[in-house]
Amino acid sequence: MSPAKTRKLAAVTASAGCILAAALLLTAPAAEAARIERACLKSDRSAASAPLCNCIQRVADQILTGSDQRLAAKFFSDPQRAQDVRQSDSASHSAFWRRYKSFGQTAQKVCR
Repeated sequence: MSPAKTRKLAAVTASAGCILAAALLLTAPAAEAARIERACLKSDRSAASAPLCNCIQRVADQILTGSDQRLAAKFFSDPQRAQDVRQSDSASHSAFWRRYKSFGQTAQKVCR
């Protein structure tokens, strides 16, 4: 193979690698996305609907971090966990609970 063809092949391979890396970076958060929406839809609450759960997720995306959302999503299947976090003496749980309370109040107003 000529040096010119080798350089061209290397450039194409590098470009493909960059595209693949970008695709992986962009899809990884998508796998994490909608965690609260999925938990809401799976819940046994009679009011749970696709539009409502989607609205709640949009509010969560504005107020809660990804870590907050992972924890909050667990509350749908384990309400006792919410009580445990709320009553915890942990500073991080207290900070989370303030954000979670703000999220709940905002979702209640926005998602009616």
